[in-house]
Amino acid sequence: MKTKNEWMSSVYGPATQKFPERKYNFTNLSDMDPEPIYTADDQKDWDAERDLGYPGEFPYTRGVQPSVYRGKLWTMRMFAGFGSAEQTNERFHALLKAGQTGLSTAFDLPTLMGYDSDHHFSRGEVGKCGVAVSSLADMEILFGGIDPETVTTSMTINSPANAIWAMYIANAQKQGKDLNKIGGTIQNDILKEFIAQKEFIYPPAPSVKLVIDTFEWGPKVVPKWNFISVSGYHIREAGATGVQELAFTLADGFHYVEKALERGLDIDEFAPRISFFWDIHNDFFEEIAKLRAARRIWARQMRDRYGAKNPKSWMLRTHSQTAGVSLPAQQPLNNIARVAIQALAAVLGGTQSLHTDAFDEALALPTEDAATIALRTQQIIAYETGVAGVVDPLAGSYYVEKLTDDIERAAMGYIEQIRMMGGVEEGIDNGFFQLEMAEAAYRYQREVETKSRIIVGVNDFVQDAVQVPIQLIDPEVERVQEARLARVRRERDPARVEKAIEDLRQSAVTGANSMPAFLECAHAYVTLGEQMDVLKTVYGEYVEPAVV
Repeated sequence: MKTKNEWMSSVYGPATQKFPERKYNFTNLSDMDPEPIYTADDQKDWDAERDLGYPGEFPYTRGVQPSVYRGKLWTMRMFAGFGSAEQTNERFHALLKAGQTGLSTAFDLPTLMGYDSDHHFSRGEVGKCGVAVSSLADMEILFGGIDPETVTTSMTINSPANAIWAMYIANAQKQGKDLNKIGGTIQNDILKEFIAQKEFIYPPAPSVKLVIDTFEWGPKVVPKWNFISVSGYHIREAGATGVQELAFTLADGFHYVEKALERGLDIDEFAPRISFFWDIHNDFFEEIAKLRAARRIWARQMRDRYGAKNPKSWMLRTHSQTAGVSLPAQQPLNNIARVAIQALAAVLGGTQSLHTDAFDEALALPTEDAATIALRTQQIIAYETGVAGVVDPLAGSYYVEKLTDDIERAAMGYIEQIRMMGGVEEGIDNGFFQLEMAEAAYRYQREVETKSRIIVGVNDFVQDAVQVPIQLIDPEVERVQEARLARVRRERDPARVEKAIEDLRQSAVTGANSMPAFLECAHAYVTLGEQMDVLKTVYGEYVEPAVV
């Protein structure tokens, strides 16, 4: 049999003289140049036992569970949240009725930034990009009629994560639920806020301290809950390449592990509840290889560098979401195809949970019809394509295995560079992440503008604008929220509120674990803004330095 080089010179070379390769940019979104063909010659340094293994076994390249989707399909978790708690609760029930198997909660900008709905900074933003939650009263309505013991809930919240999580737990307690049985995830990844999304309140050090409080408290009180979802999604949406997303996200995860170990926590107690969240973009094979490489890097580092003994600590469990940034406003119906391809990549990459974006992502919050189409896309993949019937069907592919190796190698190069500069917080301070992502985003935009990378309907195959219905938020939501907040403040116990706030302040002053104080604040109906404000008096507020 010919070697690869022999075939390239004797067959491929002459063929391209007769039919030249297209003048197109074949590089993937991480600027890696694929070769025309991959063969066994590309696997000379590859060891199947060392690098691949079996599903459910170290290094988990093929997945963290032996049966993957033959045993249990991925959780279909559509991101939902808009307007008031009543409106989002209605959407939650509609999605569950349509076959969704888990909830994923989007909060509005005031909530994400730790402001109450009646704060003057909140004007015009209440309920716009998610649901408004200012106190336990909102949380009670938001999850009304939903059993937290049977429906898992993900909440995309970061700086105020401890307070919002405490409200969710308090609501479950008021219903008499067993905290050993409730499951879900809080995003709670503050480092990626400093790197990408910028929804921070306090400086990095106290912000990370609050995260580690959840590592310490969560396994003892809510053992089935994932108290962090280390998130590459927002890093990718901010302009990073796939390799940068992988490297920066895993570096964040390792940073949390190191801070938890510094506190004296047992790695095998907290590590099994760390989860991850990835952006699934348009380059099909790159995204599949990225998820495979992510599992392998995490497993090797957790076992060999950090000394975790429990195999569950080695398993990288993940939620994925199709890439909102890849869905243009032009010809929005084309986005249905993009989302389907991205979702298929996530499934072939072995995700445990998946959100599919609606086609109207770039225009507004999804309409109910658009959200239903996005959910149906997952159901078609699950039940009609056959891909869920075989565990890791792409294993052994010359291209997929080589690309997995290349992505792992490139990501580890970044991770070692971050370690050498002193870690993630140092990289935030010196602007390393921002500069790397800015360069990647600029390069991608230049490719689009010069048409060396075609985006259908944007820079080629253009047609007149297509009008689609969009979701509008009623301004009345703001008045509803203000009235509910006024009632909460009027009816709650002032003495209990004052004591709860003081206990929270003391937890910040003394460095004690803050979660018991946050939980008492929730039960006392202390508002989100009141809780965040008292911590500002101790921690201060973070102002991002200029990067030049």
